[in-house]
Amino acid sequence: MPPLFDWRFAADPYPAYAWLREHAPVRRTRLPSGVEAWLVTRYADARQALADPRLSKNPHHHGEQSAHGKGKVGIPGERSANLMTHLLNIDPPDHTRLRRLVSKAFTPRRVAAFAPRVRELADGLIDSFAARGEADLIHEYAFPLPIYAICEMLGVPREDQEDFHTWAGMMLHQPGSPRGGVGRAVKRMRGYLAELIHRKRAELAREQGADDLISGLIHASDHGEHLTENEAAAMAFILLFAGFETTVNLIGNGTYALLRHPGQRAVLQRAVAEGDEGLLAGAVEELLRYDGPVEMATWRFATRELTLGGQLVREGEPVLVVLAAADRDPAKFAEPDALDLTRRDNQHLGYGHGIHYCLGAPLARLEGQTALATLLHRLPDLRLAAAPDELRWRGGLIMRGLRSLPVEFTAADHR
Repeated sequence: MPPLFDWRFAADPYPAYAWLREHAPVRRTRLPSGVEAWLVTRYADARQALADPRLSKNPHHHGEQSAHGKGKVGIPGERSANLMTHLLNIDPPDHTRLRRLVSKAFTPRRVAAFAPRVRELADGLIDSFAARGEADLIHEYAFPLPIYAICEMLGVPREDQEDFHTWAGMMLHQPGSPRGGVGRAVKRMRGYLAELIHRKRAELAREQGADDLISGLIHASDHGEHLTENEAAAMAFILLFAGFETTVNLIGNGTYALLRHPGQRAVLQRAVAEGDEGLLAGAVEELLRYDGPVEMATWRFATRELTLGGQLVREGEPVLVVLAAADRDPAKFAEPDALDLTRRDNQHLGYGHGIHYCLGAPLARLEGQTALATLLHRLPDLRLAAAPDELRWRGGLIMRGLRSLPVEFTAADHR
C-alpha cells in the first residue's frame, strides 16, 4: 500500500486512492491527528455513505470509548467559539429546519443577481497584477476573489473585509498573514459576526436593513420560524469557512489542471471566446471531478452498527468519504484519470450527495466559471512559472489545494 498523508501523498494522492479502491475500499486508518477513521473510496459505497441516516454529522456521536476523545474531529476552535450549530454538524430534524431557513435567504435569485459583481471583482484583481507579467494566482486571485465575494453577499461592510481576508489567511496559512492558527481566527470571526448580526437586527427593526444574506437569515427567523443568534452566527461562519476555501481550491486546482492539459485548455478558451456557457459549465463540473477542492467529505459518525463495503462499522466510529477517490472510480467514470472537459453524464460527488449536498454549490460554481473564464479571456497566454514538482499542496484531510501557483503571461496595462 502506498503511504498516506505524507508530502508525496499531498502532491498526488490518486495512486494511493486507486490502490485502496482495488484492495481495501473501506479501510480503518489512523489519521495524522491520531484519530482512527474508516476511509471509503469506491463510488457506490461513497454515495451510499453520504446518504445513510445511520451516519450522523453530529460530533457528539463520536464514541466516548475512543482513546483519542472528541476534540480532533471538527473545525479547530468552533466548539470553544460556540459555533457548532451549523449544517455540517447537525442531523434532522434540526438540519431540516435550519436548511429550510437558510434556503429562504440563500436563494438562486440572490446568487444569479450577484454574477456581475463577481465579474467586477475578478477583473479588478487581474488589473492589480496584469502589468507585471507575472503573479501568484493563489495569493493574488484565487484566494481574495471568494473572500470578497462571500463578504459582500453576507453584508460585511467594505471597511471590515480586510479583517476577514486576514482571518482567512490564518486559516490557510497564507503568506503575509499573522500566525496564530485556525482556532484564533475562528474566535475573532465569531466575535465580529455576533456584533454584525446585532447591528443588522437593529437596522431591520428600523426598516433600514439591506438586501444581504445575514439580513435575510435574520428576516427568515423573525417570520414564523426560529433561528437563534448562535445559529445565525454559526451559519454565517460556515458559509464563510466552507464557502471560501472550496472556491480557492476550485480556481487554483482548475487553473493548474488546464495549464497541464493544453489541449483541454484550448477547448475551453474557444468556448469562452464564443460565449459557449454550456461548455464552460460542463468544464467546471469536470474540473470538480478530476481534481476537486474537497478531498474528503466532512466527518460522519455511526449511530449504530452497520456494514459498509463489506466492513462492520461500530457505533461511534468516524467515517470519512473520500470524494477524490470516488470521483476517479473506473466502475463509474470512463477513463477516470483523463481530463475531458466535454465529458457527459458527469455525476461526480464533489459537492456531496443526499440531504447534506452543499447549499453553497451554486455560488461556488458561479465563482469558478467566472474566475476561469475571466482569466482565460484576460491572460490568453498564461503559463506556469515553476516546475510541477516545485509546487506544494495543502492536503491530506478534507480540503486539497495548492499553496501557490506562480504564472507568467504577456504584461498588459489595459483590458
